[in-house]
Amino acid sequence: MLIPCIDLQGGQAVQLVHGRRRELAVADVFGLLDKFRQHPWLHIIDLDAAMGKCGNDELVHDLCVRARAQYHIKVRIGGGIRSVARAVTIAKWGAEQIIIGSAAFNAGKVNAHFLRQLLKKVDPRRIVVALDTTKGHVVTNGWRRKLKFRPEAVMAELGPFCAAFLCTDVDREGTMTGANLEWFRRLREATSHPIIAAGGIKTRREIVALEKIAMDAAVGMAVYKNRLR
Repeated sequence: MLIPCIDLQGGQAVQLVHGRRRELAVADVFGLLDKFRQHPWLHIIDLDAAMGKCGNDELVHDLCVRARAQYHIKVRIGGGIRSVARAVTIAKWGAEQIIIGSAAFNAGKVNAHFLRQLLKKVDPRRIVVALDTTKGHVVTNGWRRKLKFRPEAVMAELGPFCAAFLCTDVDREGTMTGANLEWFRRLREATSHPIIAAGGIKTRREIVALEKIAMDAAVGMAVYKNRLR
């Protein structure tokens, strides 16, 4: 399944290369809901919040509400969710699932204390853990901080705290150079949890290949540049 992404920065929907260089920006963010109306799921990611800057709360909230009410699209929200209170607030906006990234780790290891506290307030079926990776290692804090371990090494430990994993290949993010299917297959072997794959996806053939290994595809740049028709 193809899942389109709305990545927010400065009130616009943007697409970044490797999470750093802006390739394009769309001012009419709500217009994207109509563009994506045929898709059952949508990712809304607040990049500003993920990078520790002032976020886009009102915009994220309104997009979520309208996507669900007007278009009947299920929404996952991520970006800067680093406290239980923040997670609870966003869950109340009506998102089917919330994406936890940096907060899932602390001092270079899985932050089990935080995740246990989170489960007291949010059903684990509504939690997706983001395992963003560069050069084989997990990165956090807007992809600026590299941890010592690989995603395969922590999936079993994280599994009880979430319903799925969002695995982004940061090395290919925004490049449209093609999905690293070999890497995604290794991740598939490491867990029975659902996995949403992201990074470099540019063709429907790749989306089909991911479907064959029971993965959804979160796609940004190729959707915005209309390469998947």
